[in-house]
Amino acid sequence: MKVTTQMVKELREATGAGVLEAKKALEAVEGNFDKAVDILREKGAARAAKRSDREATEGVIEVYEHPGNRLGVILELNCETDFVARNEEFKALAHNLALQIAAMNPQYIRVEDVPTAEIEHESEVLRKQALAEGKPPAIADKIVSGRIGKYYQEVCLLEQPYVRDDSLTIQDIITETIRKTGENIIVRRFSRFELGESL
Repeated sequence: MKVTTQMVKELREATGAGVLEAKKALEAVEGNFDKAVDILREKGAARAAKRSDREATEGVIEVYEHPGNRLGVILELNCETDFVARNEEFKALAHNLALQIAAMNPQYIRVEDVPTAEIEHESEVLRKQALAEGKPPAIADKIVSGRIGKYYQEVCLLEQPYVRDDSLTIQDIITETIRKTGENIIVRRFSRFELGESL
């Protein structure tokens, strides 16, 4: 299948890729749009990994207040330059992350932030539940492993399914923005406040 200028344009609009990059991806998969998107997303993830060790000290403080003034979020999202910090796509990412935090109430940013003692306690509770359900010990251990993954999705922001598209995780949408901006992006910290919650 011949790759047309219109096909390249549509792929660029969907992914933010450069002209040559989009054309090569389409040629590699004989014009299949969805496969070309997958190729570009995989390349974006590889580039994002290369950028992860670069220092990110610019950025924004995003403040989200839920209608009714009963819930609020403060988020610090960092990037490498002031230029990207002022970019509309970066600001939209910060806003969407604040909405995610308001809706899903994560406790930590990443898996590594969860205290070991908390994971051990959760694993022990899950193992006892599996054994109480009559599962053999070897199967119970496999069940615990799977359920701990679900636990991470509940408590870790980067592991959570994105509230606007649950086929993506929060890490996926950050990686996509890293690919588009060409800069490292880091969720530095956040706080979520809900009226009347225990102090």
